[in-house]
Amino acid sequence: MSKIGIFRCQGNEKKCPLTNCLLSLQERKQGFARYDQPELYGIFSLQEDFEENVNLANIMKSKGVEVIHIATCAFSKKAEGKNWELGGGYYNNVDSIAEKIAKETGLPCVKGTAHLPEGYEVECFG
Repeated sequence: MSKIGIFRCQGNEKKCPLTNCLLSLQERKQGFARYDQPELYGIFSLQEDFEENVNLANIMKSKGVEVIHIATCAFSKKAEGKNWELGGGYYNNVDSIAEKIAKETGLPCVKGTAHLPEGYEVECFG
């Protein structure tokens, strides 16, 4: 079993209830396709402050989270129709955030949940 923590986008938290992220986790699709038995263990909103994200990730770790995923909307945006494209997400420094979380917590940090852009290969830091 893989205990998953998700960082959602603060700018999207009043528009998106994470429906597709949670369905993708439950159905082991998209960013969660690599797991045999993923289990949601916690959700926080990404903060602009790097250190605060590390603090939140450490809280997840203390609760048993084994891997952290950053929501796709952090680094991608919805294009015309239903497709998503890389770039234009809520954060322009997602790689730096993921690297810092992985380095400081020792947990792998994965970029992607649902709505992965066509051709995007899920990136894992740590």
